[in-house]
Amino acid sequence: MPKNENLFSSWRGRCGRVTSRLVHRGWRAVQRAGAVTAERPGPYRFGRIGVGTRLAFPQGTVFGEPWIELGEHCVIGEQVTLTAGMMPGADLGPDPVLRIGNGVVLGRGSHVIASVPVEFGDDVFCGPYVYVTSDNHSYDDPDQPIGRQWPRSVPVRIGPGSWLGAGAVILPGARLGRNVVVAAGAVVRGEVPDHAVVAGAPARIIRRWAPDEGWQPPLRTPAPVPIPEDMTVEQLLALARLEREQEREQGRQHQEERTRGRKPERAREPEPGQEPEQKGEPGRERERERGLEREPGAGAS
Repeated sequence: MPKNENLFSSWRGRCGRVTSRLVHRGWRAVQRAGAVTAERPGPYRFGRIGVGTRLAFPQGTVFGEPWIELGEHCVIGEQVTLTAGMMPGADLGPDPVLRIGNGVVLGRGSHVIASVPVEFGDDVFCGPYVYVTSDNHSYDDPDQPIGRQWPRSVPVRIGPGSWLGAGAVILPGARLGRNVVVAAGAVVRGEVPDHAVVAGAPARIIRRWAPDEGWQPPLRTPAPVPIPEDMTVEQLLALARLEREQEREQGRQHQEERTRGRKPERAREPEPGQEPEQKGEPGRERERERGLEREPGAGAS
């Protein structure tokens, strides 16, 4: 390749890397500036935004925010839709319609649709693309398109401490108890008791906790050991380094055990009447010695 083409390719590569860094740096700056908090609500006028709550940028569809209350220290991911009412500009009365408790996490791309009361208890964690709605299409009239028929609307409540897996759907009228686990992709309607695990479409209970029996059926793995609350960042980093060193040492020991346990290759058995094959210089030296023994006069004149 000509020298000038090499120079052009190198220059173009450097420009591409610089441009990529600038784009990502600029996008992070835009995300920081576009995030919605109590101090920087942007174009939205929520009924309440608690201290420490943050709506990541870009936001999804948001309307009816005067009837939406967000608790403290909530994390609302990118492209999350929050709506109160059937359409923007509707008057929903004096009371809030969508209430989100303290410490709630809504994963990226989730939707919460409320035209009648929808309530999230404290510390509810939702994976990405969770769909919670108080409204559902009706199809009572067989002569009318379903999308043109007036929907059914029933309140929804999600109990505190619950966990909704990715892609879960919570339908109108659902009432989830405390510390409920909803499996990924489950479709939930009706009532779910406290400390239950539901899965499937429609969702059914696959595990429950009882004070006298514990989890039934029993959990397959032991409970993880939590990190002590008084542990500092430096201690955590030192612990992580120690664990990595232990893993490397275990790997070395395992490799040494495999090496010691490896059996040596067996020599090939000679054919009947054939002398064993000798390898390397020692074998050739022995052959020369045997030749001298068979011809004792060789070399004498």
